Amino acid sequence: MDSTSTNSNTSIHDIVDLCLLAGKIMLQSGAETYRVEDTMSRMAAALGFPGAHSYVTPTVIMFTTSRTEPVKLFRIAERTTDLQKVSEVNDISRRLTERQLTAAEARERLGIVDDAAHAYPVWVQIAAAALTGACFTVMFKGSLQDALPSLLISGTGFAAATYLHRLVQFRFFAEFIASFIIGLLAFFSVKLGVGREMDKIIIGCVMPLVPGLLITNAVRDLMAGHLVSGISKGADAFLTAFAIGTGIGLVLSIF
Repeated sequence: MDSTSTNSNTSIHDIVDLCLLAGKIMLQSGAETYRVEDTMSRMAAALGFPGAHSYVTPTVIMFTTSRTEPVKLFRIAERTTDLQKVSEVNDISRRLTERQLTAAEARERLGIVDDAAHAYPVWVQIAAAALTGACFTVMFKGSLQDALPSLLISGTGFAAATYLHRLVQFRFFAEFIASFIIGLLAFFSVKLGVGREMDKIIIGCVMPLVPGLLITNAVRDLMAGHLVSGISKGADAFLTAFAIGTGIGLVLSIF
């Protein structure tokens, strides 16, 4: 094989890796699958491969620069929500398309984005969840007397879910236990006279656990024609909601 062919192959592999890295960051950070495919295709077109093809599901990315090149696959094991990373990858893609960045510069910036940790400290997340639960309780026509126990119960439930996610790898178990704890604490808060309406407290406190972004992305993927991704995300959201409902239902059935 001559040096020209070797350099060409290396260039193609670098471009594929660049596009896969962008897709991986976006998919792991909570982006819609159609947005991931569009970003990868635009980046490949900007680098001289307008006929690139990609197929993205919530757990797998497949990409090739042409019909003759082999398909490269990347599996997504963990997914979270980090919209700042999605925005930064979109910005890099736009700059690459407008020829403001080279492939090497884009690869370097994507590496920085991939390594960045934008998540707030756990205590900040718990505090935000507690405040969210209290506000939702009031928004759902609960009294101010119900807001105080909701503040504590919502924070406790979210803390339990966060800890159990790290402790147990079994999906939906954390949401089930967290919602059970929320229901239990809501029952006792009303029983002890701290709160007034148990249903308002429960509704407000489970809101931080509800997979709102996942539901939104499922609908958007379905509307964009990505049926596999839309249905799988919808099933994920449904099972999460089912786990939350089962935990609350178990408390109500006991008491």
